[in-house]
Order: sequence, then C-alpha cells, then structure tokens
Amino acid sequence: MSDYDIIIYTIVKGEYIMKRIGKKGRFVLLLVLQILVVLTMVAEIFNRNFYNVFLCLLTLVLFNIPRFVDLKLNIKLPTMLEVVILLFIFAAEILGEIQSFYTIFPYWDTVLHTINGFIMAAIGFALIDILNQDPRFHINMSPFFVAFVAFCFSMTVGVVWEFFEFGMDQIFGMDMQKDFIVSAIHSATLNPNGLNGTVSLNGITSTIVNYNGGQYVIEGGYLDVGIIDTMKDLMVNCIGAVVFSIIGILYIKHRGKGKIAKSFIPLMKTTEEIEETQKMIEEFKSKKRRNKNEKVKLNVGVNNDGDNGIGSDSTGE
Repeated sequence: MSDYDIIIYTIVKGEYIMKRIGKKGRFVLLLVLQILVVLTMVAEIFNRNFYNVFLCLLTLVLFNIPRFVDLKLNIKLPTMLEVVILLFIFAAEILGEIQSFYTIFPYWDTVLHTINGFIMAAIGFALIDILNQDPRFHINMSPFFVAFVAFCFSMTVGVVWEFFEFGMDQIFGMDMQKDFIVSAIHSATLNPNGLNGTVSLNGITSTIVNYNGGQYVIEGGYLDVGIIDTMKDLMVNCIGAVVFSIIGILYIKHRGKGKIAKSFIPLMKTTEEIEETQKMIEEFKSKKRRNKNEKVKLNVGVNNDGDNGIGSDSTGE
C-alpha cells in the first residue's frame, strides 16, 4: 500500500469513526481538551508563567470557533473538520508552545503547517463554492478556478501567519520563527568589493558571537535566524493546499460524491436546519430565564422566612 493509499484510508476510516461517535463524542472530546487546558493553566499560574496562562486562555477562546460558526454564521461543519480543528488548536498552542513539542519533536511544526494548509484550502474552497451555487450570484466558476481560489486563500493565511511570527519575534523578542544551525553561508554581503558576487563559506564548524554579556560559541555551524523555518512552513502549507485543491476539483466534478472532500468542506445550513438551530437557541435561553426566575423566587422566599423568624423572636421577647 502506497503512502497516498494510507492517507486516503486514514481519512475515510476517520470519517466513519466520526459518524459513529456523533455529537456526543464531539462534546466529550471538547470537554476533555478543555479540562486539560484548565489544568495546564492552573500549573502555569503556580509557575508564574503568565505568557503561558495567556496561551491557555486563548486556546479556550479558539475552542469556541466551531460553535460560533455553527450558531452565528449558520454554517454546518463536518464532524471530521470540527475534530481536526479542535485537535489542531490543542496541538499547536498547548503541546507545541507550552509543552515544547516544537523543539522536542523536529517535525511537529512541519506537520501542523501541512494540516493548516489543507484545512485553510478546505475553508477557502467552501467559501467560493457556496457563492458559486447561490442563485443570487450570477456566476458559474469552473472547478479549476474554485480550486485555484482555495489554494490562494490557504497560502494567504499561511503568509499572514508568518508575518505574525516575524512581528512577535521582532517586537517581543520571541522565537516563533525557529532557528536552524547551518554549515554553509552564501552571501553577497560578505563580498569585500561590495559587488553582487556571492561569497561562500563552507564547512563551518562553529560561530563565535560577541555581545554585551560576553561571548557565546555556537557549536556545529552558523545560526540561521528564521528564514529556513519560514520557507519550510510555506512550502508544506503549499503542499497541504495543493492536495486539497485537487480533492476539491474532483468533488465539484462529481458533485458531492467524494467522501474525503465531504469530510472537510463546510456547508451552508438549509432553511430547516437554521430554524432548528434558532429553536434550540430559544429553548436554551428560555431554560436559562426559568432557572434565573426560580433562583430569584427561592432567594425571596428565604429572605421572607428570615424576616418572619426575626419578627417572631422579637415578639417572643
């Protein structure tokens, strides 16, 4: 079985499992992830690492994205996509940043950026495909154009994220764009004549850095500051985007028959589904109002009983 067959089998098998799990399983997964995040946040509070506390709070907020999309935007997320989004957020913020998986496991960042490219292409594909099918828009885009827009959307998100990483590194002195040790430099900046000819330094074994605090020796070569990480992230993002764009083309040509695409493409809710969602929201609000009124009545009753008790004691005296 080839790597491609393994990937296809895993996705199809995963979607089958998601269907068996259903809404209850998604709720349990979300609850477990939220508990893990809260426990991590408590530990970071005791460690007085407030940046990690912020990451935990941000993770809890991001967990609500699928719920917001479903209830407010009336967009139906496939179970597989929702689960992948939740696990992706947890893997990136809690495992990657706080538990240092980015440095412990060399390919952790690569895998996440590949998945990000795939997911963002799916979302971009859904956005343009929804417009393509809406009778209010008199356009009829070809499958290749829809896939191209999805690819561009995914790459734009990837580039904007790299801008964010660069900004955090430059402004707050972080290291979101991870550095690599390289054994060769090819640069025109080192040209002694100031010309555009490249000077190559090969076989670098160490680098001595003199700074205000003294001297630091980088063993193994020269420290590349971020550029390799950035380009690697964009390349694997591109791979993920291309893979889903191809899947999207097949999905449109065979409209709705592709199991893989259906597992990741959000759809607009039907009128019946929107009404069902609104009914569910109203029932929740009504139940919340009833509980609030019952608490108010209970408190009033307790206060009245207390006042009556005081009055009877006074009379007795």
